Amino acid sequence: MQAAAAVSLVPAGLPPLFAQARGAGEGARSRVRPGEPGWPSEARWQELGRQVGPALVKVRSPLADCLASPGSAACARLFKAVANPYYLGDEIGLTQTLGWVGAWTSRPSVYAVAARHTGDVVAAVNFARHNNLRLVVKGGGHSYQGTSSAPDSLLVWTRKMSDVTLHDAFVGAGCEGRGAPVRAVTLGAGAIWAQAYDAVTTRGGGYVQGGGCMTVGVAGLVQSGGFGSFSKAFGLASGSLLQAEVVTADGVVRIANACNHPDLFWGLKGGGGGSLGVVTRLTLRVHPLPETFGAVNLTIKASSAPAFRRLVGLVLDFYSRSLMNPHWGEQIRVRPDNVLKIAMVFQGLDRSRAQAVWQPFLDAVAADREFDLEFSPLKIVSTSARDFWAPTLVKRALGFIGTDDRPGAPRGNVFWPGDQDQAGQTLHAYQSAWLPAALLQDGRRQALADALFAASRHWGCSLHVNKGLAGAPPGALAAARDTAMNPAVLDAFALVILGAKGPPAYPGVAGHEPDPVVARRQALALGRAVDELRKLVPDAGSYLSETNFFEPDWQRSFWGTNYPRLLAVKTRYDPDGLFVVHHGVGSERWSADGFTRLA
Repeated sequence: MQAAAAVSLVPAGLPPLFAQARGAGEGARSRVRPGEPGWPSEARWQELGRQVGPALVKVRSPLADCLASPGSAACARLFKAVANPYYLGDEIGLTQTLGWVGAWTSRPSVYAVAARHTGDVVAAVNFARHNNLRLVVKGGGHSYQGTSSAPDSLLVWTRKMSDVTLHDAFVGAGCEGRGAPVRAVTLGAGAIWAQAYDAVTTRGGGYVQGGGCMTVGVAGLVQSGGFGSFSKAFGLASGSLLQAEVVTADGVVRIANACNHPDLFWGLKGGGGGSLGVVTRLTLRVHPLPETFGAVNLTIKASSAPAFRRLVGLVLDFYSRSLMNPHWGEQIRVRPDNVLKIAMVFQGLDRSRAQAVWQPFLDAVAADREFDLEFSPLKIVSTSARDFWAPTLVKRALGFIGTDDRPGAPRGNVFWPGDQDQAGQTLHAYQSAWLPAALLQDGRRQALADALFAASRHWGCSLHVNKGLAGAPPGALAAARDTAMNPAVLDAFALVILGAKGPPAYPGVAGHEPDPVVARRQALALGRAVDELRKLVPDAGSYLSETNFFEPDWQRSFWGTNYPRLLAVKTRYDPDGLFVVHHGVGSERWSADGFTRLA
């Protein structure tokens, strides 16, 4: 990529079927479905097959067997297997979330191109455009909004494009002489963060800002903005993007960076995956690795509701004084059962310094008879940062890290146990809102504590303090400011998240169907909790990757004042709307299923 002389490329040797001339399907009002006039003939699919070889796959979901025989042993094995995020990631017909009751259900495409290289992606994009097909893109498949799947479509699946290359001195194409070379890593779009951390940190001794969940896809997270456990120190994943290779709707391969296609480059940094093109390769800055990473895990039970209200106020006081800085990240959870759960991480401190930071809070809790601190010998722990993601035998034995349990699975297929319950989940409700740091000021902090307490009477709330950049260093803030993300993230101390879900389930599979009664009850309770928070922050933005499927004012909520600029980028690079995802840039021009143009 460093040696690339051109910034826009058209792969050589493509037959007329894939030419750049305007195809018959471009500008059409509706996409075609199987059985409709215009659906590609078998001969045309075979022609695509000659271009991409075995990468063309006729998709069949493993759930099809369960629909036919829900009581079979094979179906039982499948519903056990979907608890493994690596199994889900490797299945072309499945996604990490199986659906959202009343919103969407994971349904497979008709055909997929399991891309091995950029040329396969070009062929798929051109075929979809020329034949007026609904096109969908999947990498890690972690979309809560259902954007990784669409029935009656052609899927571009990037899972096999997972190469990782480290650079000691990277300069973007066309940027020679405009800045000093930097340490960087180039990742294929199908790579997941476990692979990135293994290469960059465990083996390379550096740090790349990525996601907290190790099975999330690299490309999707970066395009959504991208938070990780240590974002308070290193900023957004998109803020570290140096260059992207992307196939746009016209089938052209473009190298986007600060020097070439800067508008597209900006849009890819937080504009959302699957809206502007198919990203095939990304290059991210590698930061110096701190000496230590660590964690703080505390569970505190209050003996009454009034005591719990005081406890919420106490932890907010402590956070505002001692934790809103680059050292600290992850979660403070406020639960309906009067339990405060702290699951935080730290960087750049050793265990003794972390203990000293927390001691005043621990002393205050111990001094109050209405607070019961659950005993744990591992309340505060630290480790070499280089070993943080390493799948050591000790971590496996103690259950600190989960592993892919399939026979012959690579040793590096690991995940945090806390993320496993998301595998195969069926969502019932999900909402998020950025909380501005101004709420932590002395005159407003009690109102925030009261709102969180009131919300917790209906549903649990989790303050993801790493997903707000207030307290981050100037460099991280400057990089985030130069992304398409809602500027609200710059002033937020946390993203508050409320979620409700059920076990793996699928409509029509007897014994494994979603429960709409429970889903509705939980959604209503969660909504009442959010209403309490909205009284305090009525215009809070929301994070597009972790948000309400039914978000009413989504353009403003996800992107704020950046949306008009994003829409202009969309119009320039995808004027006919080949790339449509739920609540993605420009999707207001299409029907909810992405098949019919509205304007």
